[in-house]
Amino acid sequence: MDTKLNREILLAARPQGMVELSNFKLVHTRVSNLEEGEVLVKTRYLTVDPYMRGRMNDRPSYIEPFEVDKAITGEIVGEIVESKNAHFHPGDLVIGFMNWADFNISDGNNLRALDPQITSPSTALGVLGMPGLTAYFGLLKIGKPKKGETMVVSGAAGAVGSVVGQIGKIHGCRVVGIAGSEDKIRYIEQELGFDAGINYKSDSFLKDLTKACSNGVDIYFDNVGGEISDAVIMRINSHARVVLCGQISMYNTEKIETGPRLNWILLTKSALMQGFIVTDFAAHYGEGIQQLNQWVNEGKIKYRESFIEGLENAPKAFLGLFKGENIGKQLVRASS
Repeated sequence: MDTKLNREILLAARPQGMVELSNFKLVHTRVSNLEEGEVLVKTRYLTVDPYMRGRMNDRPSYIEPFEVDKAITGEIVGEIVESKNAHFHPGDLVIGFMNWADFNISDGNNLRALDPQITSPSTALGVLGMPGLTAYFGLLKIGKPKKGETMVVSGAAGAVGSVVGQIGKIHGCRVVGIAGSEDKIRYIEQELGFDAGINYKSDSFLKDLTKACSNGVDIYFDNVGGEISDAVIMRINSHARVVLCGQISMYNTEKIETGPRLNWILLTKSALMQGFIVTDFAAHYGEGIQQLNQWVNEGKIKYRESFIEGLENAPKAFLGLFKGENIGKQLVRASS
């Protein structure tokens, strides 16, 4: 591909309810010539993450919303193909927040060179990247697992939940995962070593949850919110910890639903419920990546990546997150 030609994916319109392909548009542009201090980055992999749905709305949050008719941005692993920056050289693999595009120009301030010890560059967007770090810090700093405790993880077959469950096992917990298909249940039980998996789409979900958590719930790592979380919180033990990581069941709703009033349970159980954003722990990312990499190399943490080919299919990959189509980390392979 001529490096002077480029494609970008823009936010065409803000979603009303469930996000649709029509909310995105692909445009053709041209890459400017580099100025001193700049680099040209070719996208190799880009990530799609549930939190990006919130950025499509025009309302205050912990991160700025996307602008209509401007490029969607997210974390990307790319290759330096041209450089006028002494810190980067052609062939270097880097990671950073950039536009959903074939090529990005950067002054280097938003880029970090990938650790050459990482076996696969794509893992920097998954198990050794933001999802893995979210699992690591959320569980260890807020959940504080102890040997023999029962931990429940929703979204258990996803990029974050699958790592949370395995870290729980490393720390001696009984781990119960909630997912939305029998394939996902088999994955978390047979491949990841969860003690039990529960299909929330099953008519026997509540009965199965009670059976799997016969001694109650000490830690709940919540990735989904909604009725699933209501059911788990009704079963928490005294001094339980509820880790609020995501609310994917509500990201596409125009009006936030009000569920059961659960404050009385938190009160009477002396329980902790705490939300967090992974960047709260940015100063400790190095520690987290090092430990996660060690566990992966030791075979204590297994992971799966789901790939969709082609930049133009990034919106399709994103929509798939809300349909439960992926197991593990969903990525887009933009180029080889």
